[in-house]
Amino acid sequence: MARAPLLQLSGISLGFGGNPLFEGLDLVVQPGDRLALVGRNGSGKSTLLKVMAGLVEPDAGARIVPAGIHVRYMEQDPDMAGFSTLGDYAASGLPEAETYRVAVAAEGLDFDPARPVATASGGERRRAALAKILAEEPDLMLLDEPTNHLDIAAIEWLEAELSGTRTAFVLISHDRAFLTGLSRATLWIDRGEVRRREAGFAGFEDWRDTLWAEEDQARHKLDRKIKAEAKWAVEGISARRKRNQGRVRALAALRAERATQIRRQGTAALELESGPTSGKLVMEATGISKAFGGVGIVNDFSLKVLRGDRVAFVGPNGVGKTTLLKLLTGELAPDAGTVRLGTNLQLAVFDQARARLDPEASLWENLTGDPEIGVAGRSDQVMVRGAPRHVVGYLKDFLFDESQARAPVRALSGGERARLLLAKLMARESNVLVLDEPTNDLDVETLDLLQDVLGEYPGTVLLVSHDRDFIDRVATTTVLMEGGGRATVYAGGWSDMRAQRGAEPVVAVAEKAKRAAAVKASAPKAPEKQQNSGLSFAEKHRLEALPEVIAKLEAEIAKLSDLMAAPGLYEKEPAKFRKASDALADRQAALSAAEEEWLLLEEKAEG
Repeated sequence: MARAPLLQLSGISLGFGGNPLFEGLDLVVQPGDRLALVGRNGSGKSTLLKVMAGLVEPDAGARIVPAGIHVRYMEQDPDMAGFSTLGDYAASGLPEAETYRVAVAAEGLDFDPARPVATASGGERRRAALAKILAEEPDLMLLDEPTNHLDIAAIEWLEAELSGTRTAFVLISHDRAFLTGLSRATLWIDRGEVRRREAGFAGFEDWRDTLWAEEDQARHKLDRKIKAEAKWAVEGISARRKRNQGRVRALAALRAERATQIRRQGTAALELESGPTSGKLVMEATGISKAFGGVGIVNDFSLKVLRGDRVAFVGPNGVGKTTLLKLLTGELAPDAGTVRLGTNLQLAVFDQARARLDPEASLWENLTGDPEIGVAGRSDQVMVRGAPRHVVGYLKDFLFDESQARAPVRALSGGERARLLLAKLMARESNVLVLDEPTNDLDVETLDLLQDVLGEYPGTVLLVSHDRDFIDRVATTTVLMEGGGRATVYAGGWSDMRAQRGAEPVVAVAEKAKRAAAVKASAPKAPEKQQNSGLSFAEKHRLEALPEVIAKLEAEIAKLSDLMAAPGLYEKEPAKFRKASDALADRQAALSAAEEEWLLLEEKAEG
């Protein structure tokens, strides 16, 4: 029997007062759907997700959610007013017996639930919001870039968590590997139209290119027909006046049809030009060590980088990847060991914090001036690899409209800021590129182009990224940093590194140890047997909560059994009986699973 949809959008139109973003949009999300929502930056992916969540009211159309269905949207900037800690926010609304789920999610997503909201970073707040939606286990999750601010270990944990859930979800992400591993169907937004493909993201690009090729062919045929009809209108026989007028009207209709077709947005004109060739040796670190406040960043680390190498630096957040980049480029001095730089180096830096853009200055001023030293740009030209270009023309290469040229950078989206920083970077000649998280906020097409550009770049590339697919496509060497001064060099990209490590997990050694010590110090003293049990912090919470969960399930089973035993229920209200029967079966299965879990944890606690 077909199940009712979880959510339905019917005839949705939305324009924000300008050209319509969507018009007559219809969409259905079914139980069990795992949808990848993809499209160019600015196509309306986040807006559509907010319409689905009921946070944005459309100009026309209806959003339908059946009674009893819970839809949750992961807030990009969650409102935590009234909560003292991240854990308080994430556990809000959960029954006491289910708050252990927050501890499990916090461990996987690598944030401290005891962190005060007032001192939490934006990334920590987003991770708490993600933990909240996972712990709530709604019928439908709407996830907008959930991997932002996550390191690779947390991304892999989240991927495993979503792979095992029975909750339906709609997912926006720039991480190809994440989308490929999780999606079963694809929603593609293109020029206000949403198409659905009943297959995961893995084959999306081939499908998209096929549709675009068919569209180009149809447009070409229409253009030829318009050209032929226009020629006839000029050269036709004037004596056949009545028939002529009919064909003229048909020509007008063809031209109107052609005018309604929206041309696809092009790709950014990314282009890198190497400066003077560097020496064969670009940089060599020999036995370097660096620590801050007693926390080791690297210890006795050595690396030789030759011209043309592509070196990726990976590892959990906070282990010091950016610091190691600064050590290798000479921006920081090591505590011990030496760094030798090659000859004739010209560096171009793409920084993670986008600090090289002045948010209050316009795009124009950021391109022609130097925000780093407070010099505003007033020229109408920008030097692009030694040749002058008009500012507006160069901005159009990176998909900016002329109207945006004088707008402040703070008005740009994350993807647009990334494109602007790439425009600044690629205007310079260089022979060493330092790219710190360049893939954040870029759409798939721009990522493809950036990868191709880096492949043709004759210089050297140092790359920090959490995008496993991008690392695989670009890197020739991978440096894995795990904290505590531990950094290991592997040949190849992410997959090559994982193959060489085998099953050994990627963890932040120092951070995990520090957090475990803090948890142990703050926790009440437990009996000796439990202290030596080997249970994790989340498992201990789960073991303590399970008796209450089991008691609750037993009470629900008793109530459902009494209900079904009522005389005549089956004959008088068969639908109610069937619903109670299904619920009883679910509770009995959940009780069996909870009892089994309790036994396993008890055995583990006893050693």
